[in-house]
Amino acid sequence: MGAADQVVESGREIDGGEGRDEEEVVVVPEKKENEEEGHQHLGLKDVEKGFPGEVAGGGGASINSTEYRTAMLQRLNPTNPLRIVINGGTRVAASAAGARVAASAAATRSVPAPSPPQLNVSIPRSTPTPQSSVVTLNSRTYTDRFSLFLFMVHLVVAVGLVGFMVFRGVQGLFQASEDVKQKEKTVLHYFLPQVEAASFLSITLAFAWQKAVRMWPLIMVHFIVWSTFLVSLSAGVLLLCFQKPPTDGIGVCLIAFAIGNGLYACWISHRTKFCCKVLIKSLEPVSKFRDLNHPIYWMLAVGFLWMSIWILAVIGALNFYYPPLTIIALFLSLAWITEVMRNIANITVSRAISLYYLRGMQSSTQFCFQRALTYNLGSACLGSLFVPAIEALRIVARGLNLLEGEDEFMFSCAHCCLGVMERIFGYGNGWAFVQIAAYGKGFVQASQDTWELFKAQKLIEIVDSDITSSICFLTGMCSGSICLIVVAAWTYTVHRGFTATISLLAFLVGYLMTRIAMALPHACVCCYYVCYAENPDNRLFDKTIKDRQALIESGRDVVVPTPRLPGRSRLRT
Repeated sequence: MGAADQVVESGREIDGGEGRDEEEVVVVPEKKENEEEGHQHLGLKDVEKGFPGEVAGGGGASINSTEYRTAMLQRLNPTNPLRIVINGGTRVAASAAGARVAASAAATRSVPAPSPPQLNVSIPRSTPTPQSSVVTLNSRTYTDRFSLFLFMVHLVVAVGLVGFMVFRGVQGLFQASEDVKQKEKTVLHYFLPQVEAASFLSITLAFAWQKAVRMWPLIMVHFIVWSTFLVSLSAGVLLLCFQKPPTDGIGVCLIAFAIGNGLYACWISHRTKFCCKVLIKSLEPVSKFRDLNHPIYWMLAVGFLWMSIWILAVIGALNFYYPPLTIIALFLSLAWITEVMRNIANITVSRAISLYYLRGMQSSTQFCFQRALTYNLGSACLGSLFVPAIEALRIVARGLNLLEGEDEFMFSCAHCCLGVMERIFGYGNGWAFVQIAAYGKGFVQASQDTWELFKAQKLIEIVDSDITSSICFLTGMCSGSICLIVVAAWTYTVHRGFTATISLLAFLVGYLMTRIAMALPHACVCCYYVCYAENPDNRLFDKTIKDRQALIESGRDVVVPTPRLPGRSRLRT
């Protein structure tokens, strides 16, 4: 029996309970109690069949639900009149008679007695207490079903197209004319080995980059930025030395990228220190999950097999109608599939790390991977279409931020683009994968909620100036350039006519494979920011972000944010 509008909660923390003679009694509204009850229930019981981990601020102590309830009962003072009825985690408020006993006991200890309940209407024990809605961590709803359906249709079409092209290639080897047979044999002999070698090399580089970033983040951030500049410049110069029009075009593009990369490295030099701090802190939970890299292994293995079959399909497309258009369609399909693979790994890691931050749980990586492949696959597909475009627009916006001049037309275009970006970032951003993984939200809803969290905690400038996504992108570019150098030198010595084509394919393979592997550190950093925005007082977070905010507010640290509203940019009249 208890009051209808109040509940009494005993105890504050799970840890630090030993040595206390009595607990502080706190009277809170029923809604807050129900929310706290839901959070504690979800935090202590791993809904993904994992096991309890370190509770935030608990000093690494592992507990389970039964031990927790027993400890709560044992810590009650003998004179405390509270009687907690544990039935599926439900607490019942103290009765009016219990309140009078509490008043007399408090008077004996010279402590002000708690006020008696205002309402005398009792609720039968069989009547369930009204519960407030809480966000569940164990959602069983498929997110973004339309994009999931679209991706499945595309996957069926892609498998059919690749299979048909492989069949055309095999048919050309045995049933076509002698000219076609000789052409396909030449392609297989001088085309396939280099691309397969590029795939093996890209997988090796992918794991090497990830391992190095996890072990030496302070060094690798600077190394990646400047090594990408040097390697891409070297690749461009090498292609120019071949003195062929196709290789010259690719070489000029790489040299232009290297110059832009060098300017970017100088521009972000003052941001690398904070990026290293966040990267070091965000990678700390990885050591608690020994199998966190297993989804990366699976994605890279599937990616290697699919690319091997895809290369055979490209060879078969040479004997089909409109070979350039067919190859472009195959490439676009490959890009979407590999991006979905990367986001599946991203969601898996985000699920494990976010539950550790939000609930102190060490959930099973296997079940996180299963959720990413089933319930959250639609959001991964939708995000794979929009996030790369959003990142590209982010680069354009940063370029517009540096725009100088008196041209009124240029500034009008800049303001129009910035207005569009304001809406885009409100409905789609790369940070959304954390809430997709943790709460099972759709991509658009997760993007909106995440951006509102950043606004509420005044983290817009900090997350907007984060360079982790740029570091992962540059890592992929560096791997692609290394694969290009190796394959281009090899192909030029055996068959010069294939140099440009195979070099471009090797670059794309190296880039895509490395981006899949770098999903782990990227997801860890995203979880660090998003989970901090949701609960800044969590003891798993230090003062890194708070100190950064204090420096920005005091004007001692300068950030260069991406402008989002026309009013924030500089108008020239």
